[in-house]
Amino acid sequence: MKKAQAKENKAAKAEQIETSEQFGATARFVKFSPYKLRPIVDVVRGKDVPYALRWLTTYRTQRVQPIKKLLESAIANAKNLKDRDAESLMIKEIKVDGGPIHRYFKPGAMGRAQIQRKRLCHISITLQTKHSR
Repeated sequence: MKKAQAKENKAAKAEQIETSEQFGATARFVKFSPYKLRPIVDVVRGKDVPYALRWLTTYRTQRVQPIKKLLESAIANAKNLKDRDAESLMIKEIKVDGGPIHRYFKPGAMGRAQIQRKRLCHISITLQTKHSR
């Protein structure tokens, strides 16, 4: 009984994997702190691509630009690889990971040196077709 159910589950998972089309893009060494980009990314995670593009276009801050460019790059990948348009895609996964930190010193009070940290991040996005949820 259990073996038959296990075989059925494996077959169902294999069908899902075959029908699911995923397209991705990655941006590395983005010159924004991951702490500042994560709240923006949380808004568009799991949304339709047209909605995410409209939201990123209307959100008026410089931090949106690398996320928007990366989303447009992933859409272009989907168009070139499988001829999928943006309306048929949704954001399956988008994450912002910490990158290298550039440390340098600035003068501080009473002759001390204050360490300054310039944080970089890596952004990766995965799109999938809507019908393969």
